[in-house]
Amino acid sequence: MVHDPISVLDALMIALSGIVIVFLMLALLWGVIAVISRVMGALEKHTAHPASVSAAAPAAAAPAAAPAPAPAPQVKLEGVSEVEAACVMAIVSHETGIPLDQLVFKSIKAV
Repeated sequence: MVHDPISVLDALMIALSGIVIVFLMLALLWGVIAVISRVMGALEKHTAHPASVSAAAPAAAAPAAAPAPAPAPQVKLEGVSEVEAACVMAIVSHETGIPLDQLVFKSIKAV
């Protein structure tokens, strides 16, 4: 049994309905993600608030003592001089926009 091929108009209608269904599902997914994000944000804010209050209370009661600075971690250098390693660290800090004191370098190796 041979069927007639579908017309161009029918093919366009099928394609259009497929595109509409895909975009409706994407919009539905976006809505679900937005709702979950807001719920998780509210839960995080609700659970983080009592912890920050209880942590701040002993700090306020104790005399203000400056915390001891953490010792700088040693960087393992493999095939690079200290000057080259310092340049690499400065470039990484500049390109990422992260201050150098917040970056942790474990090793620098020449390739």
